[in-house]
Amino acid sequence: MSATPNLHRPVSRRSVLRGGLGALAAAGVGGPLLTACGGDGGSGGDGKEMSFWNFYGPSDDGGPQSKWFVDVAEKWNANNDVKVKLRYIPGKDYLNGTTLQTAFQSGEGPDIFLISPGDFLRYYNGGVLQDLSSALPAEAKSDYLPGLLEARSVDGKVYGLPMEIEPLAMYYSEAAFTKAGLSEADLPKTWDQTLAVAEKLTGKDRYGVMFETLPGYYQNFTWYPFLWQGDGTPIKDGKVAFDSPAAVQALKFWKDTIQAKVAPRKALGDGGGDVVSNLGSGAVALQQSGIWAVADMKGKAAKFKYGIIPLPTPDGGKPATDLGGWAFVANSKGKNPEAAAKFIAWALGSTDAEGVERQRQWNTVVKTNVPPRKSVQAAADAKGAFEQGVLKKFVDEIAPTGQPEPRFPPEVYQPIADAIQACQLNGSDPGKAAADAAERIDTFLKTYQGAPIS
Repeated sequence: MSATPNLHRPVSRRSVLRGGLGALAAAGVGGPLLTACGGDGGSGGDGKEMSFWNFYGPSDDGGPQSKWFVDVAEKWNANNDVKVKLRYIPGKDYLNGTTLQTAFQSGEGPDIFLISPGDFLRYYNGGVLQDLSSALPAEAKSDYLPGLLEARSVDGKVYGLPMEIEPLAMYYSEAAFTKAGLSEADLPKTWDQTLAVAEKLTGKDRYGVMFETLPGYYQNFTWYPFLWQGDGTPIKDGKVAFDSPAAVQALKFWKDTIQAKVAPRKALGDGGGDVVSNLGSGAVALQQSGIWAVADMKGKAAKFKYGIIPLPTPDGGKPATDLGGWAFVANSKGKNPEAAAKFIAWALGSTDAEGVERQRQWNTVVKTNVPPRKSVQAAADAKGAFEQGVLKKFVDEIAPTGQPEPRFPPEVYQPIADAIQACQLNGSDPGKAAADAAERIDTFLKTYQGAPIS
């Protein structure tokens, strides 16, 4: 098993955009994950059609992101015998539901699908991820920022191609602050300030602050930075480390927002990451979300005035954010895994001018992300994508404090998710919740034999 560097070391803006996120190969913690292997029922049946499940398109609204996916599939289909057939699954169901897991458990998994680093080990340990390495030319591999392919690799073999990097921040409504008699000087920097300001912002029809409340990998992803801010981590040197002051205070902070009635128990729209439906509707004044929301607001709430700030920190804590990002993966049990691998390499890894422009469009035009490839970053810079506004702040101030999204098997993710839910929505004692989660993780780690955890 590979050794890992310190994943909590902050990285500079230059390293985020051009030098990488640091190697993400994990420290050695191993064991089998009993996940049912996917089958071929969802792949079209004749090996000449590959199903591609995603939460972007073709969607009912036919927006720019949906159109990008449709265009990619159509371009491939026009030049290849094995066709790609898109299946759209609403974001809330894909991110927090069991649609994908259930499909694989019943042997009906798709040929191509999207996963986050947080869910990588579920599918790798389940034996359903196709090795993409042979489909990736050397120049494509070297074009990715260091650390990005490693997060989706095992023993040097690449099992997923990232399409983006997505740091998290706090979005705030300028109108809500003005109405409450607050100014930029009142933008919170600490957890205590956040609670105090949120109380002033909370009114009859508006909550002061919002964090994700739906259980799932996305909620864990958004909560990890608050753990890291106190120098906490679920696993350290191959052993459980979740029963810590950092975990307890992070659980308590999210609990306090609900207990103080300054945060909602349920988000509107597609959940806590949906800024348009929550902040944009006036339902909340401060909301945690990712860089993707910049494009959402531009497309659906262009006149709404907002800003972003880094995630607040505890007293004595350090700035931190989570650097997420989805990846294309192929089903090794599908009808045509090799063709699926070639499609993924072409769609996301092509280094010709058309391939670079395709990725620039995704990362800085139809969606807003930090591009994962050096050539795409250069193309985005040439167009001035990050020269001003909230995107400049994301790149200059927020992304450099980021850490790669952890890849944990379900048996590590689930106890953490249960602890978050117990404290946030059920008012449980954070100390007991952290201890209970740590005990479950410890029991699992003693017999784990899967791919390295990071």
